[in-house]
Amino acid sequence: MPRHNFRELEAKMSPERRAASMARAAKMLEEMPLNRLRAARELTQEHLAKLLHKDQSSISQIERRTDMYISTLGDFIKAMGGELEIRANFPDGSVRISGLAATAESGK
Repeated sequence: MPRHNFRELEAKMSPERRAASMARAAKMLEEMPLNRLRAARELTQEHLAKLLHKDQSSISQIERRTDMYISTLGDFIKAMGGELEIRANFPDGSVRISGLAATAESGK
């Protein structure tokens, strides 16, 4: 199968199809499970475990959880070089929820 440069293929797409493709890509970047986020940041579970002073199996468990403490999620994101932000989205706008980081820190 011949290999094509993505830009060459993209140039052959209709504007509508290109827009739909970009929208799908943006949606994928908007919503990502922790394990895919970690992989996208080019981090292994082992490396993240060292940063968090945990073992690799703990990182695997965190990535599979659907329910966890905000402080745990915040630590996980911070170890990847990010900052956790929690927002409430409403039809008329979005609000960043503040005060949770201090609560999570005091709970440790």
